[in-house]
Amino acid sequence: MLRSAIPYARPGQVVGLFGGSFDPPHQGHVHVTLEAMKAFGLDRVWWLVSPGNPLKSRGPAPIDQRVEAARFIMRHPKVEVTDVEDLTGTRATADTLAALRRLYPQVRFVWLMGADNLAQFHKWKDWRLIMDTVPVGVVARPGDRISARMSPAARVYAKYRIDGTARHLLGRADAPAWCFVNVPMVDVSSTQIRSKGGWT
Repeated sequence: MLRSAIPYARPGQVVGLFGGSFDPPHQGHVHVTLEAMKAFGLDRVWWLVSPGNPLKSRGPAPIDQRVEAARFIMRHPKVEVTDVEDLTGTRATADTLAALRRLYPQVRFVWLMGADNLAQFHKWKDWRLIMDTVPVGVVARPGDRISARMSPAARVYAKYRIDGTARHLLGRADAPAWCFVNVPMVDVSSTQIRSKGGWT
């Protein structure tokens, strides 16, 4: 596979960052991306296909395979599939954000995640630094709403939560700021697909 270049963004644009293993990418990822773009007023979304998730003991499929599959399934003029973490040599989200902010000092980034990730966000390296650095958009997935709302991260940053009715303002908000939105979801996961032998 031809290696990615660092993606382009204009100064002042609001770019959502959707990181993950994408092992494999599926329609749930596509759905979350499009709903987040609409809900949070994003100009663009970049998928950050991770070389590996530090919280998972099992390594993912080769990154070239996952990037190629992601580009096949995620086709939208405002969404770009990248291997930025591989290019910058970063693994932890906080380090990736620091690298991107150095590369794009005039771009406004928003970190995107599913509610399942918010529930365990306090286990991430430098999670408070992430919250203090960029706005965070949380999209509810089936079965994860209550645990996410009661999570340590949600409690610690409760006063910085933007009400869902003002979700379109998240991209222009100064961190710390986060917003939790409920959207119609596609109940599919990469784990389910792998367990059924749909990804090798």
